[in-house]
Amino acid sequence: MDYRDAGVDVEAGRAFVDQIRNLVHSTFRPEVIGGIGGFGGCFQLPTGYQEPVLVSGTDGVGTKLKIAQILNRHDTVGIDLVGMCVNDVLTSGAEPLFFLDYVAMGKLDKEQLTQVVAGIAAGCKLAGSALLGGETAEMPGFYQFGEYDLAGFCVGIVEKSRMLNTSQIQLGDVAIGLASAGVHSNGLSLVRKIVRDGGFSWHDTPDLLNGETIGETFLTPTHIYVKPVLGALKAGLEVHGMAHITGGGLPENLPRCLGTDQSIKINSGSWNIPAVFQWLAKAGSVGAEAMYNTFNMGIGFVLVLPPYQVEQAITHFQEQNIPAYTIGEVVTGSGELVGLFT
Repeated sequence: MDYRDAGVDVEAGRAFVDQIRNLVHSTFRPEVIGGIGGFGGCFQLPTGYQEPVLVSGTDGVGTKLKIAQILNRHDTVGIDLVGMCVNDVLTSGAEPLFFLDYVAMGKLDKEQLTQVVAGIAAGCKLAGSALLGGETAEMPGFYQFGEYDLAGFCVGIVEKSRMLNTSQIQLGDVAIGLASAGVHSNGLSLVRKIVRDGGFSWHDTPDLLNGETIGETFLTPTHIYVKPVLGALKAGLEVHGMAHITGGGLPENLPRCLGTDQSIKINSGSWNIPAVFQWLAKAGSVGAEAMYNTFNMGIGFVLVLPPYQVEQAITHFQEQNIPAYTIGEVVTGSGELVGLFT
């Protein structure tokens, strides 16, 4: 017997790496040293930093992958993988430098995984991050044929004096919410339960979803906010804090950027809640509190800044085709969101 008899095709793995080589190289920054295929990726730190701080983040895509696999569409989940990592690193004010991925599957399907890596490369380009390397693991008996899982890891850099932490937030600061592209990559287990228990098909086109199928709607990738937000910082916006709105929604993620004895008073109704969330609430009979504690509800990223810069911030993001809303104000409190359900 050999490894192929056990279900692992080493030669196919080598051929796959050759097939994606150009995709990976298309993401490279000038600081990348060498190419793919070694035991480690090499990256030289950019020049111009006095006290550079490296900021790292890791995440996955979650059960959104089930929808991709059911519909046999794999070109968007790689963007989700990158977005979930780089948006987290961004909250420290860091620029993502490089990204690595881990792909595990039952049996290597070159066409399927090339779509996945193409999405990862697209996400890296949106973030200005080099796809420095990765790992492909063929695991027969652990995953069924056609199944795969994704994990990612990124490293960013920020000048120590410009790094954001909770100490910069001040009473009276304003929270600016940036629109999400839908559910992004959180709450998909509840989405799948609503679709399954409600007797829906992923190919159905409910009226509220404006002609899109349910499957297309929930495969819309996570919005990557890196370039617009870094552009805002370079334009002189005095950002005091940022939050990436992921699992747990606004109630869990927004308070993470606050200082001691601070809360945010939410301006209820200050932003447009996309139709996809209205459909979920109706189709699954999901209450408002459960919706806000599960989904981003239309706000994918939040910046906290002084009141006098609100107009400049909103104008900047609208020029980047990202709707932005004044969603709240920092007040005295104990870390909760005040007025979210009123």
